[in-house]
Amino acid sequence: MNDNNKINIFTKTTKSAVPNDDEYINTSDGLIYCKKCNTPRQKRVSALGKTYMPDIMCQCQREVYEKEEAERIRREFLNDIAAKRSAGLHDRALYECTFDKDRGYNSRQSEKAYEYTLHFPEMLEKGIGLLLWGDIGTGKTFLAGCIANALLDQCIPVMMTTFGRILNTLTGMFQEDRNGYIDSLNQYSLLIIDDLGMERSTEFALEQVFNVIDTRYRSKKPLIVTTNLTLNELKNPCDLVRSRIYDRILEVCVPLKISSQNIRAINCEANFKEAGNILSHPENDTNVT
Repeated sequence: MNDNNKINIFTKTTKSAVPNDDEYINTSDGLIYCKKCNTPRQKRVSALGKTYMPDIMCQCQREVYEKEEAERIRREFLNDIAAKRSAGLHDRALYECTFDKDRGYNSRQSEKAYEYTLHFPEMLEKGIGLLLWGDIGTGKTFLAGCIANALLDQCIPVMMTTFGRILNTLTGMFQEDRNGYIDSLNQYSLLIIDDLGMERSTEFALEQVFNVIDTRYRSKKPLIVTTNLTLNELKNPCDLVRSRIYDRILEVCVPLKISSQNIRAINCEANFKEAGNILSHPENDTNVT
């Protein structure tokens, strides 16, 4: 770019010497100032032997700009979180799994799960995950969802799914497409597989389960698994295929037993009680003719 072009571009940014209604010319330096904050909206610059007075933001304009810019960044951040949550949590019921909604059924385990999110950068660096195991209905999925949402709120990519959903996606794919899909799961900083052991036990299903676990294992990224299987069953599987799967999980996932009461049974009893209160209220009495 030659000097003349520089001058032309530069002069396009300069302001007319005639101030607007909210401006005035400061007699001490000849620059245009803002009437509101009394700070300059011009500055004097010398270039190529000439003096120019390009526009600048006064203090109040800058405050407005910075506020609008902060709001724009905030909206983009929230939109990014929403997009990541939509991509990573296919079951919208998981959106409600947050630590602030924990009723304390698994207080010690909840604290451990929450600590995991606080130290996730270290967990990510070292590829350390969790194995949430215990009886049916004790809150394993809820705690896994709490971890997922806590990290998603920090805009950390998380995928929470089940092997059933994965197997449904893989069915009918060519092998190359299957490999590509399984590899794509490693774009997420954390992969959560819910309900290990509930998937089909066919040769194809077990092979794909192994491929998912093995690919994640080799990626050295953290994995969280929930299961109704006992730790003894995981350590003493019934066949070689499951042994290969469980060995990899136990190597990279720290076991955390979820051993509270059956939360589903407690919720069911509470719902029945609430329904009974509503239905027995006098306002709900009706005469049937």
